[in-house]
This record gives sequence, C-alpha cells and structure tokens, in this order.
Amino acid sequence: MVLDVIINNESITIEITDPFHPDLGAIIGQIERFAYSKGTDIAGLDVRGLIPKIIKGIAGCENGCPADAKNVVSTGHRGFALEYIEGGILSARSTLKDGKILQVRMFPDF
Repeated sequence: MVLDVIINNESITIEITDPFHPDLGAIIGQIERFAYSKGTDIAGLDVRGLIPKIIKGIAGCENGCPADAKNVVSTGHRGFALEYIEGGILSARSTLKDGKILQVRMFPDF
C-alpha cells in the first residue's frame, strides 16, 4: 500500500509493505517530521488512530471491496473529512490550526 501525505501542495510518499502489521511508530514519525519540516503541527489530530482505520478499510475487504472502504467513510474519524475515491483509494482531509490543509491518501496495492 502507498500512503501519500500532503500539506498544502507538498507531499511525501510512504510505502506500507505489510498492511496487516504496519509499523505505526515509523509511519507516524515520518508524518510528524514532514509536518514539522513544513512549519506546522499535527499534535491535535488523531493520525495514529486514522492510519490503521484507513489501512483496514482498504486491505480488510472482509465485507467486500469497496464496502469496507465506504464503511470507513460512513463512520468517519474525528477531525477529518473522509472520502472514498474510485479504485479503492481513501482520502482524509483536515484543516490544521494554522490554516494549512493536511490530506492523507491511501492507495491499494492490488
């Protein structure tokens, strides 16, 4: 799976090699360092809770794809506007305290 993290118009790409056992510490660390390098803070957002939720929405598919992804969107996640994009892509968007836009997009590997 591929995770794109975008702050305003700049982005980083994080490869998630094992979606069933993601290294959340490493993923969150990369996101936090990226935010810091862009002069913003994501401390008030539950990114640590969001990432496994959207991974499961794409990788899980126990209820059929894209049913799990759409379920993630319908249940939502505090502080983020979630959207399902055709092709199994999930997007989460939030406006940060300083007015910058944080967007997280998860792309499937299939």
